Amino acid sequence: MKYQGGAVPNERLRGCISAAGLTVAELAQQVGVNRKTVERWITTNRLPYREHRWKTATILGRDETYLWPELNDDPVTQRAWNAEFVQIYPNRGCVPYTTWVRLIDGATEALDILAYAGKFLFDSRPDLADVLIEKAKAGTRIRLLFGDPDFSEVRRRSEEEGLPASALSTRIDIVLNYVRKAINAPGIEVRLHDTPLYNSIFRSDTTMLVNLHTYGSGAPFNPVLHLQHVPGGRIFDHYQQSFHKVWDAAKPFGSEVSS
Repeated sequence: MKYQGGAVPNERLRGCISAAGLTVAELAQQVGVNRKTVERWITTNRLPYREHRWKTATILGRDETYLWPELNDDPVTQRAWNAEFVQIYPNRGCVPYTTWVRLIDGATEALDILAYAGKFLFDSRPDLADVLIEKAKAGTRIRLLFGDPDFSEVRRRSEEEGLPASALSTRIDIVLNYVRKAINAPGIEVRLHDTPLYNSIFRSDTTMLVNLHTYGSGAPFNPVLHLQHVPGGRIFDHYQQSFHKVWDAAKPFGSEVSS
């Protein structure tokens, strides 16, 4: 069932379709609805079916609640958001070691890591590269995103934390050496990114840990969000979309360290 909204046109939706370089007909085709249906979403601000909202938001690269702000007051949406939050830790040191172990060992479909270095994972688990290789052999898709040690943003981040400019680059080089044997293993992809990093993301299937970054404070001292993917929730997907954007812009890293 579709719910009739107000008579005011949905200019956000209209503008996002245009910004994406699409016509109404093209969006309708990608979503799998009639062109007139999308026109009604715009001209009468009609709220689409949930699955159509999700597809539209993904295609346009926007949050569902941005395109349809009235969802912020929807009890079903609010319950889904609340259900996504498992726990918040005041700093990374408060996350139990067993939580990190379960995050990695529990992955069966996908394991995504986005960080500048993530050296703490390898310091606490020296056999992690072997573990990743075995997970990939079992069919888990593994994507590792580390900072480019030669990128100026990495040096700037070190200085912001009150460390020598080369400190973070050195940690990244150490991590790349740790994962040397796994870099070219089937099922494992490693890329280097050159983005200002606002969060480190550690995703295992439907579980995610997000280490927030605060100016002037090192990652270990910042809060960590423990999230669980829930149908109808948007927070997990929001961070996963961030991972994909960095991944798509990053450069492959591999054969030059295989010797």
